[in-house]
Amino acid sequence: MAKTQDFNAALKDIMGAFPVDTKAMEDAFKNQATLNEKLSGVALSAAEKSAEISSKWTKDTLAKLNEVTKAKAEPADYAKAVTDFASANAEVAAENMAAFAEIAKKVQMETVELMMSAGKSMQDDATKAVKKAAEEVTAATQKATAAAK
Repeated sequence: MAKTQDFNAALKDIMGAFPVDTKAMEDAFKNQATLNEKLSGVALSAAEKSAEISSKWTKDTLAKLNEVTKAKAEPADYAKAVTDFASANAEVAAENMAAFAEIAKKVQMETVELMMSAGKSMQDDATKAVKKAAEEVTAATQKATAAAK
């Protein structure tokens, strides 16, 4: 009688070659958490700096408005006070917008650096995982083939 191949055993051996690598999953989770922490740090730092600029801008504007609201001796002095306020406010607005632009530029640069670093790290991890999986599948296939003979 001819020997029949036990496909159940072969399938079990093949499926055993695809174990879930919990270490790799833990490392991926830790790497993602670290990346999120760094990205959050960049965002929070930018938010803090933006809040500081906004707060200072508001305080400066209110101080300048104080001058505008003071009683004047001549009607022309009111027009001059408003003109001076508008001129000073336009200058400060340009400075503050430039400061906001610098913050945005820094956030963009830091984010790109973090993403490139993370991409390189993920690529290296993926290469290692694929190589390891290929080695395990090859070994399991050879074992299953030998057992089937």
